[in-house]
Amino acid sequence: MKTSDLKDHEFNPYYKPYIEALGEVDLLNSLKSQVHNYPQFLASIPEDKLTYTYAKGKWTIAEILVHVLDSERVFQYRALRFARNDKTPLPGFDQNVYVPFSGANSRSIDEIIKEYKAVRKSTIALYETFDETILKRKGIASNSPMSVAALGFIMCGHQKHHRNIIRERYLKV
Repeated sequence: MKTSDLKDHEFNPYYKPYIEALGEVDLLNSLKSQVHNYPQFLASIPEDKLTYTYAKGKWTIAEILVHVLDSERVFQYRALRFARNDKTPLPGFDQNVYVPFSGANSRSIDEIIKEYKAVRKSTIALYETFDETILKRKGIASNSPMSVAALGFIMCGHQKHHRNIIRERYLKV
């Protein structure tokens, strides 16, 4: 499935910038290419920069990276539930509550990379089992309809969004 196959009613408009940032991509190819190139980006971050923040009240680089992991797990869980045709509406999650309890600032880049690869490979393994019918299946998350496909593209776009923020606001200093 390609990004152009998504319809606006398959996701909350909040996520549209994440999907649009990907351009025209195939979902599985995007998931698989990121599992190779994102760890390379992570490895390029100097270890002493992991706890850096560019302004008071902003997350550190390590906190952003673990937030990406936490979010992928939440989106993956939603995708599994909707793929299995579970019609139970799922609540949102407050990322600002998760971050202080993530322990991100005490972790090494190697630990984060190892965890990222495990989480993304799990996402890929799940999405490889989905056919077109399953990818179009929808459920309710955070009071909005979400398709299984949209959740996959959101995971890719969310990761890209945060990579860009790290590059632009944290590493150009």
